[in-house]
Amino acid sequence: MRADRLVAALLLMQARGRVTAAELAERLEVSVATARRDLEALSAAGIPVYPQQGRGGGWQLVGGARTDLSGLTAQEARALFLLAGPAAPAAPEVKSALRKLMRALPHTFRADAEAAADAVVIDPARWGEPDKERPELVRVLQDATVRRRRVRLVYEGRRDHPRTERLVDPWGLVDKDDIWYLLAGTERGQRTFRVDRIVEAVVTEAEFERPGDFELSRAWERVVAEMERRRSTVSATVLISVRLLPILRDHFGRHCETLGETADGRVRARVAAPMALTIAEQLAGWGARVEVEEPDEVRAELARIGAELLARYG
Repeated sequence: MRADRLVAALLLMQARGRVTAAELAERLEVSVATARRDLEALSAAGIPVYPQQGRGGGWQLVGGARTDLSGLTAQEARALFLLAGPAAPAAPEVKSALRKLMRALPHTFRADAEAAADAVVIDPARWGEPDKERPELVRVLQDATVRRRRVRLVYEGRRDHPRTERLVDPWGLVDKDDIWYLLAGTERGQRTFRVDRIVEAVVTEAEFERPGDFELSRAWERVVAEMERRRSTVSATVLISVRLLPILRDHFGRHCETLGETADGRVRARVAAPMALTIAEQLAGWGARVEVEEPDEVRAELARIGAELLARYG
């Protein structure tokens, strides 16, 4: 992983005083170009390293500087352990890293850091569900993303799309409600892949450069906005009691908008989904507790569902 290489490069400079890109490449078993990019990344991150040109030159730390994790403030250390602590039981690497970081903290910070690490437990499984584990494929894609290696995917699209093979540049991964997505560069531009639809992923040795203006969080915001737009192409106006409005909101999430109260004390709301059938299927179980004012296509779907139930169970 690149983080491992950056730390190794820094420690090597501390030990030797000066190191060339060729020496670093041989030590880390990477190309000279990759070693040079790692050294430039250290400098860009604010580490006081600089290159010296000419015979006997190389990269070295300014003034014999050394790494020191004690630069963390008490609040920063507490925030870090609150964030990383809950992940430690599921990831041995995280637990090991936290132990090393704990030993590097000033003694006065350790009590708060230890308390923060043990203050939160995250249980992602719902009641009655088995324990959830991160898919192995996610780890493979994470490693390729960090190492900047192209990946050959075999992807199973939707039912009306055939299985395809693609060579992609993995730019980043997103976990949304326990469903993982890969944002990647392709010959047709940025694409989003559901990881659970990836049949096979082979990491190649071909390197890639992620676009300099790419920010994963902002790219994902755009993906979410587009998906939510597609998921709300049909809307319906409904009447429901004030008491049941929170349940309706829970069903439709951000696609439930309150419009105001009616004369009989009910609430008028607008709900949205990809299709009229989808809205009808979600409202059918409510029976007479919800009334659809419009559109007619949703009312027709509800009538059809009701007729089918009556024919089967009447």
